[in-house]
Amino acid sequence: MPKADYHFPAGFLWGAATAAYQVEGNNKNSTWWAWEERPGKILQGQRSGLACDWWGGRWREDLDRAAEGGQNAHRLSVEWSRIQPTPDHWDEDALERYRAILRGLRDRGMTAMVTLHHFSDPLWVAEKGGWENAQTPELFAKYVRKTVEALQEYCSLWVTINEPNVFAYSGWMEGTFPPGKKNFQLFFRVYTNLLRGHARAYRVIHEVQRHARAGIAQNYRAIRPAGPLYVLDQIPARAVGHSFYEAFNDALVDGKLRMLSLRASVPEAARTQDFIGVNYYTVDMLRFNLFKPGELFGERFFAPGAELSSTGFIANEPAGMWDALKWANRYNLPILVTENGVEDANDQLRPRYLVEHLHQIWRAVNYTWPVKGYFHWSLVDNFEWERGWTQRFGLWGLDPDSQTRIRRPSVDLYAAICKQNAISYDAVEKYAPGSLKKLYPG
Repeated sequence: MPKADYHFPAGFLWGAATAAYQVEGNNKNSTWWAWEERPGKILQGQRSGLACDWWGGRWREDLDRAAEGGQNAHRLSVEWSRIQPTPDHWDEDALERYRAILRGLRDRGMTAMVTLHHFSDPLWVAEKGGWENAQTPELFAKYVRKTVEALQEYCSLWVTINEPNVFAYSGWMEGTFPPGKKNFQLFFRVYTNLLRGHARAYRVIHEVQRHARAGIAQNYRAIRPAGPLYVLDQIPARAVGHSFYEAFNDALVDGKLRMLSLRASVPEAARTQDFIGVNYYTVDMLRFNLFKPGELFGERFFAPGAELSSTGFIANEPAGMWDALKWANRYNLPILVTENGVEDANDQLRPRYLVEHLHQIWRAVNYTWPVKGYFHWSLVDNFEWERGWTQRFGLWGLDPDSQTRIRRPSVDLYAAICKQNAISYDAVEKYAPGSLKKLYPG
């Protein structure tokens, strides 16, 4: 078997991603804290509690571990509910805490990417109607201005909104996120307001910081027709794919949001991306099902024989990463893989998942596609929204009760990749031998 290393370009960003609500703990002013208090909304009735205790300062040790592991970047988010806890009050102490984290990244030689909205809103915003309210985009823009003004010394790489498709779908179609509604018309209204919110935030960021780079992080979940030659499978697959991950990004090109029979004109959203953020985890197969009108008559499932994560939430489909990057490349902008990972408490699948997905990114780079960085989800186990603590995505494990961090073998695999700026044969042989034949055929 030939031995070779897959090298990445100089200056490639290697990091992990976290989200404020999932790691900070005790954010009682957030819509998610209220959601946790409602029976049946979180698996097994679990609570975020201290989460990873970043608000209490444990971010220092976690970022120390990231830096020691060769990571040169980190993606984190800030909480609107902490920075503006009431409509008429800005919390300067909260802003100083975020400045401290960003200073900590700079002191460790790590580039900061800050997400301004990651699934969580202040309670007072929700009481005004949340993203159903046409005034919320302007409220969001005011929060963005205050935050960017406060943090601009330490960050110039911004994600305005994380996964607007997942946020809107889960909250207003599936009902698993707050506010727990199931209404397509409301979903489209929210999606339109998120587009307006991004557009306003993008322009505010560039007014405050002219050299900034800003964009969204979109979840790309490839949808493949179960019968590629069967038109009844193809039609819902195309409709679901366009609605789920294409419509929003297309609107950032021409200012027109198109979804099934609905249309919205948001001209201020045109040309408001400086990069494409891609969150990729897995691939769905889809077959026509007359009894699923709420899912556009498509039934989703994983390919037979696919290697599944410990709870069956993710299938290991590295080729889907190639599809995601191919999709992103059509926008002719720099690409950042802003999330990618697998829930795997025993760290059995993660090493193979990691190297096989990174190999697809290496292939894209060698096609001269402008992929500039990779952020693994996640640095440490955290509170996974409606799934609570039942899924473990961290390179580092976490015991939430004792706050003990647990070193998984993938820590050392990812460190070897980050430090060498390459996937080496030796690292694959040591940590993911099951992937040798895939990465080194013949």
